Amino acid sequence: MNTIPPNHYNYIIAGAGAAGLSLLMRLLQAPALQQQSVLIIDQQTKNSNDRTWCFWEAGTGLFEPIVHHRWQQLRFAASHTDIGFSIAPYTYKMIRGIDFYRYVLNHSAAFPRVTFLQATVMGCRNTDTGALVETDKGSFTADYVFNSIVAKELPPPNFKGYFLWQHFKGKIIETPQPVFNATEATFMDFTVSQHNGTTFMYVLPFSANTALVEYTLFTKQLLPPEAYDAAIQRYMQEKYGIAEFTTLHDEWGKIPMTNYRFAQPDGNIIPIGIAAGQAKGSSGYAFYFIQQQTAGIVQRLVQHQHPAVSVAWLQRRFQWYDKVLLRVLDKQFMPGADIFTAIFKKNKPATILRFLNNESSLAEDWHIMRSVPMHLFLPAALHTALFR
Repeated sequence: MNTIPPNHYNYIIAGAGAAGLSLLMRLLQAPALQQQSVLIIDQQTKNSNDRTWCFWEAGTGLFEPIVHHRWQQLRFAASHTDIGFSIAPYTYKMIRGIDFYRYVLNHSAAFPRVTFLQATVMGCRNTDTGALVETDKGSFTADYVFNSIVAKELPPPNFKGYFLWQHFKGKIIETPQPVFNATEATFMDFTVSQHNGTTFMYVLPFSANTALVEYTLFTKQLLPPEAYDAAIQRYMQEKYGIAEFTTLHDEWGKIPMTNYRFAQPDGNIIPIGIAAGQAKGSSGYAFYFIQQQTAGIVQRLVQHQHPAVSVAWLQRRFQWYDKVLLRVLDKQFMPGADIFTAIFKKNKPATILRFLNNESSLAEDWHIMRSVPMHLFLPAALHTALFR
């Protein structure tokens, strides 16, 4: 009879962020896996509202009970363009980090074989029977390790591909006068200065007086902290005539937009989330893709298969589309504001959202691609196809 070695688990999840806790939640939703032992390791206690995730989906999802706000009307604005539109059958949804953490942690408390460890992960390696995780509080083994910890150095040294940061500062603000339309979220407002590169404002109103206002850029370099605050202050003054407002919450973040090949499955070590390249290269959206990946992992585990989820051949075309757009933005062949304006003016909103979710048909892809200047995008497409 085999005995379980000390500190051994069926699964170890390194990192308790969106990917790690989404995977845990899905494991606990699968009756066939509820008795498996799981160790989740993170250096933080996950008790603060440190981020916000937004995504769109049709119908209800796994985290529907904690959706903080939702919109079915979006708005796109740029120079000489202002479009409001319904996104049916989709709903645009927002989840707050603190609600997400509490929801998963409270749910997992009913499962005695789930263990949380506050520790720093030093490294992972395969063993003859599974994988091992080294931390500053000891070493632990598992049948499979799911690693969501992103490499600290991005872009890596000597990387020859395309790399931009999507970086942003968001403020939840309260205004003295009612100025927001709570039924409509501003998806992108490019009427702000494009001096630094592709730049837009993102506004998610919760009421006539409160909203998340976020200054977002797609550039290689980050800005000084005060530049984000100044941009939001200027936007509120120019767009809404509001010189003073109360800041209820601040958040800042950066997401890689790149064709860099992130960590791939290595034996019994499976990268997940942004560490596995689940942030879409051309938009930075990640939460929806994380849900797709973690659902696929759990499905394979239930079927007693290796949990590495491969990308279908036809789906790989979206990686190529992302690479083409990144080349155009990276080489500044065309301003990002003009690209997105052309796409939103010439396509149905639901088609655009399907395309951004990697769910569009080939016919829809072709219509999207025809929206932008072919004399700029065709050479970029050929270059990315010939020089990988």
